[in-house]
Amino acid sequence: MRAIGGLWRWRHNPLRRTSDLVEAWVALLALLLILVVAPVIGSLVSGVAEDALQQSVRDQRAARHPVTATVVRKLDRSPLDTDPETSSSRDLRSRVIADWTAPDGSGHHGATLAELKSPHRGDHFKIWTDLHGRIVARPLDSTTATTHAVLAGFGAAMLTAGAVEGCRRLIVWRMDRRRYARWDQAWDRAGPDWGRTGTGS
Repeated sequence: MRAIGGLWRWRHNPLRRTSDLVEAWVALLALLLILVVAPVIGSLVSGVAEDALQQSVRDQRAARHPVTATVVRKLDRSPLDTDPETSSSRDLRSRVIADWTAPDGSGHHGATLAELKSPHRGDHFKIWTDLHGRIVARPLDSTTATTHAVLAGFGAAMLTAGAVEGCRRLIVWRMDRRRYARWDQAWDRAGPDWGRTGTGS
């Protein structure tokens, strides 16, 4: 809005310099780029990220399988987990030795994290493995992928707007430096005669 007001103010003003008009046009152009180009770039980035992340979701769902594991015994808590401030989110997960059968039919035995507060021998819990029974992370879900894509698009739009505003400020800064240099030159020319009676007559 300042850009539009600037253009209107300088339209027929006799004190208008060319640099004032250029600065107002630069501000208007920057405003249009922020309002039009930044959302378009954000939308494009969000779409590309959405496609890539949803493909990743499909790939992970095809490669990772939920299997049921059986607790053999509970392991002692790791010394790194003794801090009560950091272990609050891990209270529902315990380290155990467990047995499980992979999707390819092979049997496995090893240490893993169980989503059980107090596991006992014979308790069952779900883990995610690859086809050969190696433990992997839970696959990304579609909603989380969409959220990440939206955030990526929003971030791209904000970066674009910031870059446009940064360019505008740089242009205005360079224009101001030229103005100040011209003023200094004008003052240098007028300086010796400033305040004298009859100067310029």
